[in-house]
Amino acid sequence: MKQALQLKVGQSLTMTPQLQQAIKLLQMSSLDLQQEITRALEENPLLEREDEIEQVSESGENGIPEQEIPVDSIEVAIETDWSDTNHFDLNRPMTRTASDDEYNSFENRTSENTTLSDHLLWQLNLMPLTDRDMLIARVLVDSINSDGFLDADLEEIIEALAEELDDLEYDEVECVLHQIQRLDPVGIGARGIAESLTIQLEALGLLGGDVSAALDLVQNHLALLTKKDRAGLRRALNCNDKKLDSALELIRSLDPKPGSNICSSDPEYVTPDLIVRRTADGWVVELNPDALPRVGINQTYQNFIKSGHKSETNDYLKGQLQEARWFVKSLKSRAETLLKVGACIVEEQTEFFDKGPVAMKPMVLADIADTVDMHESTISRVTTQKYMHTPRGTLELKYFFSSHVGTDSGGEASSTAIKEYLKELISQENPKKPLSDNKLSQMLSERGFKVARRTIAKYREMLGISGSSERKQLF
Repeated sequence: MKQALQLKVGQSLTMTPQLQQAIKLLQMSSLDLQQEITRALEENPLLEREDEIEQVSESGENGIPEQEIPVDSIEVAIETDWSDTNHFDLNRPMTRTASDDEYNSFENRTSENTTLSDHLLWQLNLMPLTDRDMLIARVLVDSINSDGFLDADLEEIIEALAEELDDLEYDEVECVLHQIQRLDPVGIGARGIAESLTIQLEALGLLGGDVSAALDLVQNHLALLTKKDRAGLRRALNCNDKKLDSALELIRSLDPKPGSNICSSDPEYVTPDLIVRRTADGWVVELNPDALPRVGINQTYQNFIKSGHKSETNDYLKGQLQEARWFVKSLKSRAETLLKVGACIVEEQTEFFDKGPVAMKPMVLADIADTVDMHESTISRVTTQKYMHTPRGTLELKYFFSSHVGTDSGGEASSTAIKEYLKELISQENPKKPLSDNKLSQMLSERGFKVARRTIAKYREMLGISGSSERKQLF
């Protein structure tokens, strides 16, 4: 076969350092963000807190002029000019119109404890699964350990479901497992480390990166990877050191325990990222100034760089200045994206703020993504571990997303609203004759909601409410 060089024009999507940093900051909670800022301040001499900048300004030195750079999302932030960013201080309100009635005050409540199982079930409830597939999915999720791996064989899952589901086949269970493996975090639900790494690499491949060599290693040469046998790996790939190093670097960027990063205990403190309040003009959504990072560029070092001295120190500071500008820009992008998504959620769920959970509208990630013109994955990152302080409590943003239930009028109702009605009915039941799931289903049907008995049982379990027989024993 004749070898020849060929030129080819094509397009590919690459993860630039700026994009990686912007995504990393976007998915952080406010507490994690403060820790990341502290780390960046320690490592980069060009960065400093804004209170330090103000002290310098008051002492007679020139402060850093504020730069008004509109950034609406991660996508915009990466493509804009990074060179003019000096510091970040964003505290702009965004208003949404509502009625002018005074709002009753409520006791604040913190978001419920989030476990890996909760995180997965929340996503599954937003998917258009049949009752049969949802039952399979719940059993599979129960079999996923804290590291994110499936502990049970699929044959065991089939055996456990044999009494409830007739003619359950291996392929059917595996199909549902593959849907779980598409959830966040990437690599979840795998039956081993090789499968988990493969899922993560395939996800990276969708972004346009070349992951073929890394896939070959994790799928076919995991033993050599474990032994760190470079010579053996090079022979296995039939490649040079450069290609091997590129593949190994990609593998090192993966998470060997994708489930371990999901919080499994109550946080000691929850700092809301957004504040929602009612004014005469309507609902106002603002960034919480207490959670807002105030970071800028050190003017002294910047002036030294502008002086044009040619030295190793100046070259080093130039590199640090560029990284500092990227960091400040990513902070601004995170805040703008959070504010934009939060305002859209409040606008969509205005009736919830007016009337409470019974008025919650069914809403999925795609609804907000379409409105703000962002990808669903961006919305998922923005709404996870981000909190909104409202007159109805401090709520995680993902609280506002729920699946829908059909109504007799042909419309849709939020599962959150159905749960609220369910709590109301159970709270009013006769303690000596608790309502069965069938009876609850009938009563909701009389109110116009089509909810199956099995769905009632699922919602009841999610609310932590016992079955009718257990409730009767309590009295």
